[in-house]
Amino acid sequence: MFSVDPKNIKPLVVIDIESLEKGHGPFRIGKTQEPYLFIQHNQRIVGYVPMKVFSGNGGEDKEVTEEKIKNHLIPIEKISQLSKNISLPIVFQIIGEPFALVRDDAGEISGYIPREELLAEMFRQGNQNIDLLKVILTSIPMGIFVVDRERNIVSYNESALKMIKMSPEHVLHTPAEKIFAKEHINSVFQTGSTVLNQLQITSTMSVLVDYSPIYTPEKQVDGMVIIVQDLPMVEEMANEIEYIKDLNHDMQAVLSSVYDEILVVNAKGELIRFSDTEISQFWGVELKSLLGKNIIELEQKGLFTPSVTRLVLEQKKKVSVVQETKAGKRILAVGKPVFNENGELIRIIIASRDITETTKLKNELRHMKEISDQYKRELDDMKTKDLFYKKLIYCSTKMEEIMTQVKKIADFSSTVLINGESGVGKEVIAQAIHQLGKRSKKPFLKLNCGAIPENLLESELFGYSKGAFTGADKNGKDGYFKQADGGVLFLDEIGEMPLHLQVKLLRVLQEQEVIPIGTTKPIKVDVQIVAATNKNLEKMVEKREFREDLFYRLNVIPIHIPPLRERPEDIPLLAFHFVQQMNERYDKNYHLTPDALNLLEVHSWPGNIRELQNMIERLVVSADDEAIDAEFVNRFLVLGKDMKSSKPIVTKIVPLQEALDSVEEQLILLAIKQYKTTTKAAKVLGISQSSVSRKYQKIVAEQHGNIENVY
Repeated sequence: MFSVDPKNIKPLVVIDIESLEKGHGPFRIGKTQEPYLFIQHNQRIVGYVPMKVFSGNGGEDKEVTEEKIKNHLIPIEKISQLSKNISLPIVFQIIGEPFALVRDDAGEISGYIPREELLAEMFRQGNQNIDLLKVILTSIPMGIFVVDRERNIVSYNESALKMIKMSPEHVLHTPAEKIFAKEHINSVFQTGSTVLNQLQITSTMSVLVDYSPIYTPEKQVDGMVIIVQDLPMVEEMANEIEYIKDLNHDMQAVLSSVYDEILVVNAKGELIRFSDTEISQFWGVELKSLLGKNIIELEQKGLFTPSVTRLVLEQKKKVSVVQETKAGKRILAVGKPVFNENGELIRIIIASRDITETTKLKNELRHMKEISDQYKRELDDMKTKDLFYKKLIYCSTKMEEIMTQVKKIADFSSTVLINGESGVGKEVIAQAIHQLGKRSKKPFLKLNCGAIPENLLESELFGYSKGAFTGADKNGKDGYFKQADGGVLFLDEIGEMPLHLQVKLLRVLQEQEVIPIGTTKPIKVDVQIVAATNKNLEKMVEKREFREDLFYRLNVIPIHIPPLRERPEDIPLLAFHFVQQMNERYDKNYHLTPDALNLLEVHSWPGNIRELQNMIERLVVSADDEAIDAEFVNRFLVLGKDMKSSKPIVTKIVPLQEALDSVEEQLILLAIKQYKTTTKAAKVLGISQSSVSRKYQKIVAEQHGNIENVY
């Protein structure tokens, strides 16, 4: 440390800028040898202007203007400032400056000192305090030797002696070629070129040596500086460099193998590194040309949007976005911030992938899935309808006409009234209206009006609110109308509905709304009503047992299903269907013989299809053989009673005599099979035994003759 002599501190020539701003200028400064004019604002020095920028009058006076001050003002922040006592690091600070301001003990600026005088003062006090050159050389960690023009070593630092492992007396004023390579020393003096990275290994030292020339002002070689580095240190550095190179190669290999485009961006948004994988037609230029450029600006130019770099810089967290380009590309970009140990963002790693085709394929896949789902729904509908069609077993003209009518009705929501005897299949027809119509995906509910007690029927139909009556569900309950909303409600045995409920049902049909028990708030419903009965509602209306207005409201589309005895041609099909059901259910192989089917066909079936189904189940369960013949069927049919109570059925027009002969033949054969003897058969048929015997023999003879003719 050394001090500044107050005699060397120059006074400041100061002008107040406020005077110029108030219009008091320009000012003229008389003769002065000071090279700097210091500017004051608000009683504080804010900077200086070299005197040479002001023009003089006759070389003496200087004209100072506000404009020149503002154009040439050097702020005070750029001027070195000293106290009276100066440390060596401060000296290095002002070496590149023309002068330094000096502050007094109170911290006020007392003047300035030129650089030359400061250095001169330092060297004058050097014998007592410091040796500047020695300090500089000592502070450098590498070994330094200074060689004069006679090629002798004239100076060195401590690091240099340690690296070559020699004492000062063996180095100072010693020819440099005794220690270092003569050819490199000669080369530097002869060519003036620097020789770098030369290994020198002896028994006492292992160093890396650089030879650099020292020039005179006339560009002549006046000496040289020899810089040495300890080889172990160099080797360690080289190993580290090699490790970093290998690491860099590995990283490049990894980045090259990654499918995504990888970018490395600094905290300013500038691209500093990128992988080999590059998304085509995205940047518009080669990525190499964008190195060092701010890629946030590319978003502002409309190249793509949004910028993942901008979002990461704003949010300081991982961000994933889908970018869209002018060309219509869709890019999935994921930006991840990298922070230093102080929590400051220093890098952003961006991984980008072109998902244009993926998005397109995804949309196509979604479209195909929608089509597939649609096909599946249609196929399910077809399967459902196919399963339902399997329940519709008929071949008679009457049933064909009914099904044609059902298909027409299914396209509408009109109320339908199905009439027919018990067991003819009224529920199956109601299901057909539901399955074949637009309401097939909505509920189909069935309610038997005759099977539910009168006091419960109302709550089942219309529902009830919370606490409507004792024993009611605490949460209330939706009625059948509400549950069947959008679908079909099948009201079986509608003739059994009490008169007071007929009124409420009429309201539902007219207003399309229901009022649950316990509330007055109506609820809108959209339900198609299909009612069924085996009673004559018209006669019930005449007897005032059924409301006339409700009858006409239900009888919009009447359907009458004929009993099974009026369509005997359906009997064999139904019988075969029921046998197949039993076989599939119990893994059997029963079948009806032709004569058994004939016998079933002539039966009147007062219980209709339900009776036929029950009879088939009884026959299958009771049969000993897989072939069920007429004789076995006879055991379960009460023909006598049936024949007395029913009339023969004619399904087509034939000559009268042919019809009489056919009926007579069937009756005789049935009677013989049932009662085994002609006497019993004659009694049942109401004719003589001789007539039965004669006619039976004739029938047998004709059948025998027909068989012989076949063979």
